[in-house]
Amino acid sequence: MLSVSFLRAARAEFTEAAAWYEARRPNLGVEFITEVDRCIALAKAQPLLFGVIHNSIRRVVTERFPYSIYYRVESHRIVVLAVFHASRNPSIWQRRN
Repeated sequence: MLSVSFLRAARAEFTEAAAWYEARRPNLGVEFITEVDRCIALAKAQPLLFGVIHNSIRRVVTERFPYSIYYRVESHRIVVLAVFHASRNPSIWQRRN
């Protein structure tokens, strides 16, 4: 099975979003983390299931939160490029190829 690695910017986005949700309501940050982890597990188990969005970048959309996980499939791993809010400008993550 593939391993998962995060770009530093993607890890920071993930951490900041979880903290933001946790500050809004206790355990909401944990629920966000659980949902992102579920999406990443799906991508890890079936990396080609999700469509290519830009160049070789694929996207998993979270079910409950307005976030998408953008990733690239490599030979032995998937690389998470962004944990990205839907309202942000996509050119930000697109530069992370």
